[in-house]
Amino acid sequence: MKLTPHEIYDLLVKEDKILELQGQIKFFLGDIEIIVKQKDVVGNIMQEWMQGWLEHKNIAYALSDNSQMPPDFYLDPDDKTSGLLEVKAFNRNASPGFDIADFRMYADEIINKPYMLDVDYLIFGYVMSDGGVVTIQDVWIKKVWEITRRMKEWPVNLQIKDKVVHKIRPAVWYSTSRVDYSVFSSLEDFISAIDHTVYQNPDTRDRSGTWMVKFLDAYEQHYGVRLNIPRWHDVADSYVFSKSPDYKRGQR
Repeated sequence: MKLTPHEIYDLLVKEDKILELQGQIKFFLGDIEIIVKQKDVVGNIMQEWMQGWLEHKNIAYALSDNSQMPPDFYLDPDDKTSGLLEVKAFNRNASPGFDIADFRMYADEIINKPYMLDVDYLIFGYVMSDGGVVTIQDVWIKKVWEITRRMKEWPVNLQIKDKVVHKIRPAVWYSTSRVDYSVFSSLEDFISAIDHTVYQNPDTRDRSGTWMVKFLDAYEQHYGVRLNIPRWHDVADSYVFSKSPDYKRGQR
């Protein structure tokens, strides 16, 4: 059977009651079996568990052949432009530590495949006891702009190493305490931030002059709608909390 990402979420939470379940990760080699107590392995395991769950429920899916980009699953194998599901998991006792996507690849991807913006992110917040017992504390189903934010020097929260932009990183979307920047409130503002980052990033600046036009054309061709994207400088301050040290600096 075919289900949408939101129907998957409802089945997991309401029918299978995943928030009430417990699990463990076990490994054996020869005669030795252990219970894995390393928290950082749970994220990858959850994606594999999700595949097993889909098969157990006889839910249609196809796997992506590009592990570097979302989605993980096509829930409509006959139409790989809809029913796109990406699975993420993180230790609920810490901030989300997963990657959204490589920035340069993502900027190219949404021009060629604007429907990738419609990926649903199924996110598990887990905890692991000292004995290795794993429980799921929270489950969310979100769009990309609902789990991303700006940062101080960049319109999008990024992983930057040696002054080189790498991955798009998530926000703490489930809390407003001890954070300075809110998540994006719309697809349009998220695209504005991506566009300005394309310009600001030295590795992608050469394409910034045409990036937005190419994106708008591709989006309109696929969806039949011409988006109205604001300039980043017109919306940037709305994503800085008043308590942030950047608030006064950003006021005009």
